Amino acid sequence: MTGGRIELVSLTKRFTEIAVDSMDLVIASGEFFSLLGPSGCGKTTTLRLIAGFEQPTAGRVLLDDVDVSRMPPHKRNVNTVFQSYALFPFLTARDNVAFGLRSRKLGKQEIDRRVDEALDLVHLGSFAKRRPGQLSGGQQQRVALARALVLNPAVLLLDEPLGALDAKLRRSLKVELKALQERVGVTFLYVTHDQEEALTMSDRVAVMRSGKIVQIGDPHEIYEEPADTYVADFLGVSNLMQVEVVERVAGSRWQVRLGETPLSAERGTADGLGKAYCVIRPERVRIESFGSPGPNRVPAMVERLVYVGSATQVMLRLAPGALLQALVQNDGSHTQLAQGTPVHAFLAPDALRVLADTGSVEADSGNGADAGLQLIR
Repeated sequence: MTGGRIELVSLTKRFTEIAVDSMDLVIASGEFFSLLGPSGCGKTTTLRLIAGFEQPTAGRVLLDDVDVSRMPPHKRNVNTVFQSYALFPFLTARDNVAFGLRSRKLGKQEIDRRVDEALDLVHLGSFAKRRPGQLSGGQQQRVALARALVLNPAVLLLDEPLGALDAKLRRSLKVELKALQERVGVTFLYVTHDQEEALTMSDRVAVMRSGKIVQIGDPHEIYEEPADTYVADFLGVSNLMQVEVVERVAGSRWQVRLGETPLSAERGTADGLGKAYCVIRPERVRIESFGSPGPNRVPAMVERLVYVGSATQVMLRLAPGALLQALVQNDGSHTQLAQGTPVHAFLAPDALRVLADTGSVEADSGNGADAGLQLIR
């Protein structure tokens, strides 16, 4: 399959409010690209504009350099898989997959060949005669995928197709969906609010807010280098601490203060002194014995332990009063941890990222012990 390059040029959609705001975006042919953000951020509207279900207020949608902005959906070489799957309940899986081909008046042999190939692609050849009500949720999702792919689209648009499935099935299908995309080579545009789905499957991710893209990059880049507190919120679990930037050293190192505790950070986007935020992922917080010497070590008390199977979430109350989450693998190395245990939390400089105060996060400014820190998801 060739083609499938998407280009959005100043794309805008206004209802009573602006849903998509002058978006510029290029998605390469054969790319697995995800739009990530909360409900109402404009990601589904963007997908519907590309599909042709909505008409842009301004701007253009180009598919393989052809302007399709005013072209009806059935004339665009794209197909869509919805969260509800929208299968015909009275048709078998085979007839559901063949439905679009029959509307194109292809010969029976050609239809049979392409349907067989599509069902084999999603490992449902032996379920071809079953109706949707006789299939599991994951099998129905595969039928919907086969029905979309059998038409050989240049672009497949997926609007949270795993949202109706249970957590275990979602985890297994994420891997299968990415493997399927690599086999067929079709451009996938995936819309989701689930950051784990975006990280697992995507070649690139765009994080959206209020109709705009606030950061775009590969999953590792966005997870490790969030542009601001909003992106840190949507890509994984973060400890977000309100700090004071007291010095910027050699252009790439910050000296900050958390309460009265000095910390060094090697990464960030803050561009001046004063109020800012420091972000560190729970898996990068290292718990050490109380009294461990060295910089970037903060005295703390174990406040709560939450067992989650392969790891334990450890809630630490830092000496400055903030609550910090650490993620400890259950490998037997931290069996001494218990509620009330005094420890030191080592916050490595290369794990701390200083972010400018963009106003996207309201830190608790009250007098409670958690003032100056927010635990994001």
